[in-house]
Amino acid sequence: MSTTATVTAPATELEQLTVHATAVSEEKKKSEEEYRYKHLLPHFSEDRYPPLEPFEHVDPAFRALKLSNPRAFLDGAESVSEITPHLGTEVRGVNLARLDSSGRDQLALEVARRGVVVFRGQQEFIDNGPDSYLEWGRHFGRLHIHPTSGHPKGYPHLHLVYRDASTSFNFERDDSITTILWHSDVSYELQPPGLTTFFLLTAPPSGGDTLFVSQVAALKKLSPQFVAFLKTLKAIHSGVEQAEFSRAGRRGGTVRREPVENIHPVVRKHPVTGEEALYVNRQFTRRIVGLKREESEAILNLLYDHIDKSADVQARAKWEPYTVVLWDNRTTAHSANVDFRHLPYARHGARITPQAERPIPALEGLDLSA
Repeated sequence: MSTTATVTAPATELEQLTVHATAVSEEKKKSEEEYRYKHLLPHFSEDRYPPLEPFEHVDPAFRALKLSNPRAFLDGAESVSEITPHLGTEVRGVNLARLDSSGRDQLALEVARRGVVVFRGQQEFIDNGPDSYLEWGRHFGRLHIHPTSGHPKGYPHLHLVYRDASTSFNFERDDSITTILWHSDVSYELQPPGLTTFFLLTAPPSGGDTLFVSQVAALKKLSPQFVAFLKTLKAIHSGVEQAEFSRAGRRGGTVRREPVENIHPVVRKHPVTGEEALYVNRQFTRRIVGLKREESEAILNLLYDHIDKSADVQARAKWEPYTVVLWDNRTTAHSANVDFRHLPYARHGARITPQAERPIPALEGLDLSA
């Protein structure tokens, strides 16, 4: 009696890798199908946009200044606490989704005064969806369409950040010893953002915080003589590097609007509060106009180093579920802390970015032409 045995050859290393990759891909696909905010994942359209046209911006915070109690929208809050003396307030028990027009005006004034306001427990606001986000943002200014970032399909006015264990659609530098890169959003535009709203849809269990610095308090730490000199200066802010990053196939490989460069004062004045603030950042400021290269680099590097090291005028927003953070891009700078990028977690967020006025020089009469 003979016995026939069937022998299966061991899988080659390539076959094993293929099976593993297929399993990972299927698991990721299943995870995306189940993801609650799948409709807000980054999409990179092929749409192209003309240069932005100047417009007149009227800050809604001006209306709140006329009220007898411009903080009435906080009257029903469970708690209102300062994050630091110089910067940031945390609020619990106020539902942003239920604020009326006057409440939003008051919010704009509060953000202008405190720089950053963190609202907890905002599930209704976040779950209301993209049409609601646009309606919210338009109260505070003309909505900006980012030239290179991802957006939810059909909603180009919403800017998305996204990173997971294998993918990043963010403008990031991989050749730096730190993931911290202080910036004011799209400061290269002629009329950069004012009040900005941001929230995470998915966050790592720890890390991924957003750091903020008060450019008002940072300026006040400098000597009066040096501040007087800085007020006479203007600098070029450029979107070229960001566009080239995408043209190189990074992020999403899309440039929807040709990059621009604009000149802004090194020290700007807030139109509502009158506060003066530094307005330079590592990400987009390139050179001080009228100075030799070495002089410009020396001053900018001194200011960047000052901002980096000024922990006593910085604040940190930790991302509890259903947190919404609002900040004033005119008087603060910020950076994501990508301290989780070696871990298998995602960080997915949305930003609503109304533009504001062209930066007002702290030195009256400063010529902002080239």
